[in-house]
Amino acid sequence: MSFNPNPSTVTRTRADAAEIDAGLRSYMLRVYNYMALGVAFTGVVSLFVASSPQILFAVAGTPLIWLVFFGLLGLGWFAPRLMMSGSVATAQVCFWVYAGLWGVLIAPMLYRVGVLQGAPEDVARAFFIATATFGGMSLLGYTTKKNLSGFGTFFVMATIGLLIAVLVNAFLVQSWGFELILSVAIVLVFSALTAYETQMIKNMYYESDGSDVATRKSIFGAFMLYGAFVTLFIWILNLLSLFRE
Repeated sequence: MSFNPNPSTVTRTRADAAEIDAGLRSYMLRVYNYMALGVAFTGVVSLFVASSPQILFAVAGTPLIWLVFFGLLGLGWFAPRLMMSGSVATAQVCFWVYAGLWGVLIAPMLYRVGVLQGAPEDVARAFFIATATFGGMSLLGYTTKKNLSGFGTFFVMATIGLLIAVLVNAFLVQSWGFELILSVAIVLVFSALTAYETQMIKNMYYESDGSDVATRKSIFGAFMLYGAFVTLFIWILNLLSLFRE
């Protein structure tokens, strides 16, 4: 006994699947566009601060740099909740403030590498390495059939552990070898985190989402991937800088 599906049903199913695929591609494109704009904004802020000695030394030479650092941590913790529960305007504000604060935090490092070490090419090299790494891992997360959700707890614990290690190295150890190992570990963890976050963001898409919900999800996704990309860039640049010392 054979089963002959209704041709109209098959056609409708294929059309629905194609519509979902098109909607998903549009959603992910909005995520990456927001992220790219955030990275560009961070670059503009960083270059502005690094090119202004008064602003640069007011930030790098005072406890203000730690205020920016902990402000980023706080925003990284609370912003996702605000983005998903508030308005589109709230999500936009959180995203752009986050990108701006990263620009301020990165500026002293760009000045040290580009001016004090005389290696501006390392900045470009780190950016391209981070872009290639991020792109490959994000593509992996988008296309893989393996469910990565089980790694969520690991990434939370790994991120907390690495944050503690960063603070310990900054205030207590200050060892070249420890910083090298730490840099490698952060690059590896955030490379894998990129794949995990991409799959998570992809799975957040629903065809039935309204305009506001879809926009907030896009900004939230950009926020998550932006953080992974910038972290990759910073620690890849730190690795290149360490090998110059």
